[in-house]
Amino acid sequence: ASSLGEETKDPKRTAPKAILRAVTASFVLGGLILLGGLLAAPDLSDPKVGAAGGGLQYIVLSVLGGPFGEAFLACIVVAVIVCALAVHAAAIRMMFAMARDNNLPFSRQLSKVDPVRRTPTVAAIVIGVIALIPLIVNVMQPAIFTIVSSISIVLIYLSYLLVTVPMLRNRFRRKWPLKEEEAGKAGFSLGKWGLPVNILAVLWGGAMTLNLIWPRQEIYNSVPPCEWYLQWGGVLFVGAAVVGGTLLYRLKIRHQTGVLAEHAAAVEAHPSPGSARTEPSAEAQLASDPV
Repeated sequence: ASSLGEETKDPKRTAPKAILRAVTASFVLGGLILLGGLLAAPDLSDPKVGAAGGGLQYIVLSVLGGPFGEAFLACIVVAVIVCALAVHAAAIRMMFAMARDNNLPFSRQLSKVDPVRRTPTVAAIVIGVIALIPLIVNVMQPAIFTIVSSISIVLIYLSYLLVTVPMLRNRFRRKWPLKEEEAGKAGFSLGKWGLPVNILAVLWGGAMTLNLIWPRQEIYNSVPPCEWYLQWGGVLFVGAAVVGGTLLYRLKIRHQTGVLAEHAAAVEAHPSPGSARTEPSAEAQLASDPV
């Protein structure tokens, strides 16, 4: 809902509402699944209910039996694949948008749009290759998978903090909400709940980031071989990403940011009344077309 918000009409109003609906639906449906699993479990004291190889999968097979249980799990596999494709779509869209605005290395290549399919082919291939690398490494070192899983959640919380912290600062400096110049163009607002929700978001994001990145051996290196770089893998990777990203921005990206010429719509400098705006190229229209 958030990554594809640019593709919608009036995103200032529709995107936040879509995000709230998505989060609410996920919370309700996820809670019902967990509640249903607990109620359906034949024996909650069974150690397999809490084991890594058991859980809901074990309960489904125990309650529904072999054929029906396996068919149900097959549907879950399809659902997981669909979710993975949704994540890929969001990652591709984000890479294209950042490259289009010249905010990534090799932006010109990453922002190329196929003239026939009208999709960012290069960005799609790069995201696919990046997604395969952890799976290949995991074959030789299974502990890497746990580190990657934890790191991915930490980076999500950090990306939220990059929004909630500056927003909270602007609230205290009386610079948020923005004063819209045009009447009736104000976006979605929580009203008086905006400040407390913003404070809670910052506190929650900071606490969860610290909690997830803390180098516990039980989480990051629970099985032999016990190596220091595995236990500190989350801290090392996130630290390298933050430092590397900051240096890249300070030394290069901030000096070149701006929509690439091939993606910018050509507009007359001083259009006369009634004159039509020049139509953008097929590549530039990607911003208003689904990926």
